[in-house]
Amino acid sequence: MNQEHKIYIAGHLGMVGSAIHRNLKAKGYTNFVLRTLEELDLTCQDAVNRFFATEKPEYVFIAAAKVGGIIANNTFRAQFIYENLMIQNNIIHAAYNNGVQKLLFLGSSCIYPKDAPQPLKEEYLLTGLLEPTNEPYAIAKIAGIKMAESYHRQYGCDYISVMPTNLYGPNDNYDLDKSHVLPALIRKFHLGRCLETGNWDGIRKDFATRPIAFKGQRLDEASAYNLPQEDILKVLAHYGIRPQAKEHSKVSITLWGTGNVFREFLHVEDMADACVFLMEHLPAEKLYGTLKQTHVNIGTGIDLTIRDLACKVKELTGFSGEVKWDTEKPDGMLKKQLDVSLLKSLGWQPVLGLDEGLRQVYKGFSK
Repeated sequence: MNQEHKIYIAGHLGMVGSAIHRNLKAKGYTNFVLRTLEELDLTCQDAVNRFFATEKPEYVFIAAAKVGGIIANNTFRAQFIYENLMIQNNIIHAAYNNGVQKLLFLGSSCIYPKDAPQPLKEEYLLTGLLEPTNEPYAIAKIAGIKMAESYHRQYGCDYISVMPTNLYGPNDNYDLDKSHVLPALIRKFHLGRCLETGNWDGIRKDFATRPIAFKGQRLDEASAYNLPQEDILKVLAHYGIRPQAKEHSKVSITLWGTGNVFREFLHVEDMADACVFLMEHLPAEKLYGTLKQTHVNIGTGIDLTIRDLACKVKELTGFSGEVKWDTEKPDGMLKKQLDVSLLKSLGWQPVLGLDEGLRQVYKGFSK
């Protein structure tokens, strides 16, 4: 891949896609073909085929996907399997039909069996049952891995797959009904801090700039800025943020699960750098042949409990109230720590540690 090649990033406005775009631009790449969701429906096979036939991209990053946290995965099961299968199937097949030189498919660490040994090695794929709460999404991602591998084995396509751990960073999704654990924690503790300090304008600003639901409807900007305090309290209570006294200076935040499950987190800028590195240096022939793998794990290899993560975010935001845990809600897999020895052997490792990454993310969030 050189700086003149035409590069298509599917999902270039999302957290991962935008980070890949920034990384490529910083490395001197200039020839991009990009489309928003409104401009190109990736679930529509005809639209994707026309796009590839017209634009003829030479290198493709598939960062587009329907994603969400444990609530969204468990609620929108049909949408998650259907939309993700359609997106990746359409792009991979159109890439083959139009002579794309190389393609990178991004999956998720939820592809691994729920009872797989830890840390998770690439070869553990398809060795056991999946975690039920995100099974449809995982099945779609497994299909994408196998599709990339199969197009190499049958047609010789230079298609590879990567499996990132939990990601965080700029352009994350802070919708409390759909987000992953880390952005949800950041937003909840931020709102809790605003409540305990009486910063009603700060809460209204958050409601106006990020998705929030009230009485089953999404608040628009005007409604959010004019929301009375009693209604603000109802919204916050719906998301587990409640005053413990009439003066609101004592606040509790209720989080899902036990807090005792382990998760690993990687800053999305590191993730993007790894993807570009592998696109530049790892041919499919080496991945499937010499290395005898179907994909490459991307992560830090270091995890912590959600309880410890919550403590870090609590301290970062300055929230001083009580943290409660709703143990009736699901935890998901007990542990999802990636073995990243393969990635390190290829010559790449992350730069940004979790504490500094969180500090940067919250600084951006606060703005």
